Amino acid sequence: MSATIAPVRTSTIPAPALLRSVELAGPAGRLEAMVNEGAPDAPFAAVVCHPHPQGGGNLHNKVVYSAMKVLNDPEWGLALPVLRFNFRGTGLSQGTYDGLAETGDVLAALDWIVNEYNRPLVLAGFSFGAAMAVNALAGACCGQDPIRSQVRALIALALPTQADGCNFHYPFLRHCTIPKLFLSGDQDQYAPAAQLAQVAASSADPKRLLLLGGGDHFFTGQLEPMQQALSGWLKEQLQ
Repeated sequence: MSATIAPVRTSTIPAPALLRSVELAGPAGRLEAMVNEGAPDAPFAAVVCHPHPQGGGNLHNKVVYSAMKVLNDPEWGLALPVLRFNFRGTGLSQGTYDGLAETGDVLAALDWIVNEYNRPLVLAGFSFGAAMAVNALAGACCGQDPIRSQVRALIALALPTQADGCNFHYPFLRHCTIPKLFLSGDQDQYAPAAQLAQVAASSADPKRLLLLGGGDHFFTGQLEPMQQALSGWLKEQLQ
């Protein structure tokens, strides 16, 4: 299911080819980040969160980069400004890996981009980044936080439901009424299709579950289909 997000327009002005490095004030210290500037009249801004730091994840991850291109590159028709950042202890970001406290890093990224662009947000994450994005939004749909309440769409790429013998649950999604996209491969070893379908089914509307045939957790050989699916969903929401 899907729903319209306001404002209901997309930019017609090509985005400038400008990439800049920034530092965010994170709860554990400075966070390394990069911004791909968008069109001046872009109606939204976006944040994309990277996969597990202890598995080599960082802001340059290929899935994160591919998602950023959909959101930012005018060839995809959106041209939004997009922030990518390194979680604590990754790259030049200060602090050390925690596994849960990284939700605070997501909130720091949201705070920065709201203050920088003053427009509603699209929040996306891949794998660990998707889990941290979902957890960071807890409370937003109850109007408890003015920063989190700026998020108007949530994109969970390969949201993990199991790893290392543990199962992961996202009870907050039962109350999250912003549009949500669950996009994964149907052969995802960390998000088995049946488990992810259960997460999506238990989430509040509007939501959509899209599974790429033959795709694994890392979208191996499936980056372009992933981008096309993501682009199609976003354009539905922004019309």
